[in-house]
Amino acid sequence: MAGQIPDLNVEIRTGTGKGAARQARRDGMVPGVVYGGDAEPQAIQVPFNVLLKKLKDGRFLSTLFNLKIEGQEDVRVICRNVQRHVVKDLPTHLDLLRLKRTSKISLFIPVEFVNEEEAPGIKKGGVLTVVRPEVELNVTAGDIPEKLVVDLAGKEVGDTITISQIDLPEGAKPTIDRDFVIANLSAPSGLRSADNEDDGEAAEAPEAEATEEA
Repeated sequence: MAGQIPDLNVEIRTGTGKGAARQARRDGMVPGVVYGGDAEPQAIQVPFNVLLKKLKDGRFLSTLFNLKIEGQEDVRVICRNVQRHVVKDLPTHLDLLRLKRTSKISLFIPVEFVNEEEAPGIKKGGVLTVVRPEVELNVTAGDIPEKLVVDLAGKEVGDTITISQIDLPEGAKPTIDRDFVIANLSAPSGLRSADNEDDGEAAEAPEAEATEEA
């Protein structure tokens, strides 16, 4: 099932060229263009504060948006470029690419962990350390998973969860071409400390024996 795709509300920008773009900025808007998808390029503008907030939220260039323009059908887009002011580093222009449902796209998908209560390692006080709370996948625009689910049932202390252990949607593929770690179940801190102390004592013993032999 595809996840909830966030909306990106924009307005039609009248006029093109540098003059129209400067006027849009004076009006508190960021000019841009929507292109691709077997349709003509379209000049648009988005409120500066709206765009700035989305940029600060992160992953803007790898997020699929539902583009909403009054009087037009919604279309799925992804941002391909955000131009910024050389000195102020604030957005001055953006390029949006229309996508077909069959288009392939790389997106970050969140990871959800379930059945912690059925993990013996956690019952013993083990700690779940999440290495990747989200995973970048190459997916079809029309079939984007809402999340990846990791089942912790039966997991013991010392177990490691890798991407190969997760059921991916059909056609989805990680952008990293190796079996990377998603999370691991480590021993409680108290137990780790005790183990370290034992290791220290074991390391000192041969040294003491060597002194006696001398």
